[in-house]
Amino acid sequence: MTAAQLALAAYIAGMNLLAFSLYAADKRRARLHMWRIRESTLLAVTVLGGSLGALLGMHLLRHKTKDPKFYLLVPTFFLLHAAVFADMFWRAAGGN
Repeated sequence: MTAAQLALAAYIAGMNLLAFSLYAADKRRARLHMWRIRESTLLAVTVLGGSLGALLGMHLLRHKTKDPKFYLLVPTFFLLHAAVFADMFWRAAGGN
C-alpha cells in the first residue's frame, strides 16, 4: 500500500468514526432534550467520507431513520463512496 493509499484509508476511517460519534451524540442529546447537532453537520460529515459511520449510526442507534433527507442521502453516499474507493484501490493495484 502506498503512502497516499494509507493516508486515504486513515482519513476515511477517521471520518467514519466521527460520523458515528456525531450520530450517537445527537441521539443522546435528543433523548435528554438537549441542544442538537445540526442536520447539515451530520450530512456534511457523511458527504465528506463518513457515509459508513453515518449508515451504521442510523441503523444501530435507530436515529434519523424516518427523515427522508437521511434515509435517501446516507445510503446513496455510501454506495457512491464504496464505488469510488473500490475503483481507486483497484486502479492502484494494477487494474485498468
